[in-house]
Amino acid sequence: MTNDPNATSGAAARRPNVLLIITDQQRADHVGFMGNQVVRTPHLDAIAARGTVFESAWVNNPVCMPNRSTIMTGRMPSSHGVIFNDRSLEWAANTHVRQFRAAGYRTGLFGKSHLQHGMSRNSVMAPDGRPSVLDAFPAGWDHLEDEERYYDDVPPWPDDFYGFDTAELSINHGAAVTGHHFQWAVDRGANPDHLRVPQSADNPRTRGSDVWWQIYDPPYGEEFHSTSFVADRTIDFIERASAEGSPWLAWASFPDPHHPFTPPGRWYDRHHPDDMVLPDTFDDPMVGAPEYLKIVQRWRVDKMRNWVGLTGATSPEVTRAAMAANYGAIEMIDDRVGQIMATIERLGQLDDTIVVFTADHGEMMGDHFLMLKGYMHYRGTLQVPLVVSDPRRPAARTTSLAASIDIGPTLMDLCGVETYHGVQGTSQLPVLDDPTASVRDSVLIEDDLDWPKIDPFPTMIRTLITPEHRYSRYNTGEDGVYELATDDDERTNLASTRPELRSELIEGLTDAMMRHSERSRGAPVAEPAMVAPPV
Repeated sequence: MTNDPNATSGAAARRPNVLLIITDQQRADHVGFMGNQVVRTPHLDAIAARGTVFESAWVNNPVCMPNRSTIMTGRMPSSHGVIFNDRSLEWAANTHVRQFRAAGYRTGLFGKSHLQHGMSRNSVMAPDGRPSVLDAFPAGWDHLEDEERYYDDVPPWPDDFYGFDTAELSINHGAAVTGHHFQWAVDRGANPDHLRVPQSADNPRTRGSDVWWQIYDPPYGEEFHSTSFVADRTIDFIERASAEGSPWLAWASFPDPHHPFTPPGRWYDRHHPDDMVLPDTFDDPMVGAPEYLKIVQRWRVDKMRNWVGLTGATSPEVTRAAMAANYGAIEMIDDRVGQIMATIERLGQLDDTIVVFTADHGEMMGDHFLMLKGYMHYRGTLQVPLVVSDPRRPAARTTSLAASIDIGPTLMDLCGVETYHGVQGTSQLPVLDDPTASVRDSVLIEDDLDWPKIDPFPTMIRTLITPEHRYSRYNTGEDGVYELATDDDERTNLASTRPELRSELIEGLTDAMMRHSERSRGAPVAEPAMVAPPV
């Protein structure tokens, strides 16, 4: 192995493989290498020990579809168009994965995609009236993630799914087994009736929590769980690509630890709720916080509109039970990550593979007496774990700002893959070479709800993260200034007591929004249309 990133002889001349490990709804501090002393993640910690740990990494949207589309495209939600979990990423959108494929890489996605509005169709309000833009793509292009398509057999599949030449999906969460995952489990002997678990309180289970139906042990073994599916299919892809001699890019996209919290079997027993320590802000009265969040604090988990709705933490018992199950799900993921890494080592490709670990967004998990994710602009949902492990570079830790939008540009830069017009992210290569360097002075975070305005709930939030502060502005007219360095718990809103600082951050937010304004959609198209999906 060589630490010289410019080496071009021998094994270093081979284009590096890329393994992107992404979890769903995992906080930055829910992993060992970020200081958590309870959750056990030895395999992720080992990746971190060989790579650069970004201690200040943030999402660009705290909701699944917008931020996953941002990671894929290197563009803000307001630019790529997926501003909420209610619309699919445009079929012809360019992505860093398409660039890798064009450069000769085998590309594969295994597990959760959520680039299309399939799973979330029943979790949002239907739009009013006719659409603003007529659909330019063949009928059926945005139904590839409709879970009912997969129960009888695997449906026809395009040979280019946003750049992935291979894609095998696990579409739902918890113990609900859908997508390619369903047929995979049935082929391995699972009882189909045990896999079609409804997202409701009357679901079948081996055992479960008495305080919240979304915490339970599934009615099937761990060998059929989504975490096992993702690891199995990722390993198979890596083995086949390696046998072909092709460089590869693989997304191991785990649907967990997103709620429902359903670690199977032994993983359900890894932690006991009584051993969980409530967050320091569990009793936060939220003085100075937006009014709608004080209302959400009062909502109980048994009164949620649906299984993905906003909710308050409800009680110490609910929060501790969720934490214990969440940790068990994370530890199962870590175990399967170890299997993937062992495969790469067995194939002799450990020194030829860049490994990235991150999450699509965080989770409140009782912080400020709130639970779950989205539309709550606190560190719990906004900050994510991020490691970039490049065997050509020494291990390091950095406090320099990074964002989800930077992942694609960084990977293209590391692998010498050509970028494309409209990318708004920034390559973190200078930071990988020197952890004291910085490539950005702020991170812009967008959050939009496309539904009727209901006071006092906002439908738009914009947040600016700087090395020292968080500034959040709501279209209700409310805002918040928080000193991240001295008020890590984000309890004290300085907006009214530090007017000069507030003005400075408003100016910074305005500049960031201008820098990220969309200027590329509708630009002349130089390439032929993408391959049409099956209908």
